[in-house]
Amino acid sequence: MELDWKEVFTASMVLFAVIDIVGSVPIIVDLRNKVGHIHSEKASIVAMVIMIAFLFVGEEILKLIGIDANSFAVAGAFVLFFLALEMILGIRLYKEDNPSTASIVPIAFPLIAGAGTMTTILSLRAEFEKINIIIAIVINVIVVFAVLKLSARIERILGVNGLGVIRKVFGVVLLAIAVKLFAANVKQLFL
Repeated sequence: MELDWKEVFTASMVLFAVIDIVGSVPIIVDLRNKVGHIHSEKASIVAMVIMIAFLFVGEEILKLIGIDANSFAVAGAFVLFFLALEMILGIRLYKEDNPSTASIVPIAFPLIAGAGTMTTILSLRAEFEKINIIIAIVINVIVVFAVLKLSARIERILGVNGLGVIRKVFGVVLLAIAVKLFAANVKQLFL
């Protein structure tokens, strides 16, 4: 286990793009308007626990059901690809139910620690040391907590257009990550 700040930075940026908490501000504001108060602390802690737990037991769960990490990474590349398309094109491919509360579901899961995040964590695990990924997760959870706390202010400052631009930029980054992830793992499936 070796601490590498370059790995921490890269993993943090990848997770930041996948979680897309800034791009989710309109969803968060909408949820806050529907349900009243959002428990930012609870949502952040639960999301962090889910992500760190999946980092350690995710691969074992896959082995238990007979899926290798390369297959999961390729499937994850498709998930990231469609998430990126949603962000770039401004469409919704995944429709979620209307929540009655907004802390654990849908904020901690699936908004923060959803399928894209889980896939990304397993993919990062194949390339980076666990300690660097854990630090990246903690950094992202701190950012998530700050954004949840300041969501109304962020929406006022950036405006709808500003949030749209940020979402599209991170969509393109995510698309590139999906392509790289697919290319790196699809070869292994045919060996």
